Amino acid sequence: MVMMMRALTAVAMAVAVVVAAVLMEAAAAATYTVGAPDGLWDLQTDYAEWVKTKTFHPGDRITFTYSPELHDVVEVTEAGYDACSSANNISAFRTGNDVVPLAAVGTRYFLCGFTGHCGNGMKIRVDVVDGGAASGPAASSSSTTAASPAAAAGLGSGLLVAVLAATFW
Repeated sequence: MVMMMRALTAVAMAVAVVVAAVLMEAAAAATYTVGAPDGLWDLQTDYAEWVKTKTFHPGDRITFTYSPELHDVVEVTEAGYDACSSANNISAFRTGNDVVPLAAVGTRYFLCGFTGHCGNGMKIRVDVVDGGAASGPAASSSSTTAASPAAAAGLGSGLLVAVLAATFW
C-alpha cells in the first residue's frame, strides 16, 4: 500500500511539474497585433509611433492582418529596411493573417513589398529584448497580452514549491 501511495505521489508530482512548465511558457508569451487598436497592416498607421509603446521579448508573437491583394509582409535586413528594398528578403508572408514568432533577442525588420508602400511608411523595426530588460512601457494593445517572463517564472516556481512541499510533508 505504501509503495502504491509513493507511486501515485510521484505521478502527481510529474503531472504538476508538466502543468507548471506549460503555464510558465504560456504566461511568458504575448501576441501583438501590428497596428492595434485598428489592427491593420496598412498605409494609414504610424508604425514608428505604434512600436514605441511596446516591449517585445523572446517567445512573443506579432500578427500582421491585411488584405493580401493590397499588401504583403517581407522580413528584410537592416540595409533592406533602410533602402525599402525587399530584393534580398529573409522571408515573405502573403496570407493576410501572418503570425511571426519572435524567438530570440535582436532586431527584426519588416516592410510591405508592394511598390511605394514602404516609402510611405509601411515598415516596422521590432527590437526583441531580454526578459529582464525594460526598454519601454509594458505591452498594451488590443491583442492578447500576458505577464512578463519574470512574473511567470515566479508563479511557476511558487506552484512547484507548493506541490513539492505538499508531497513531502
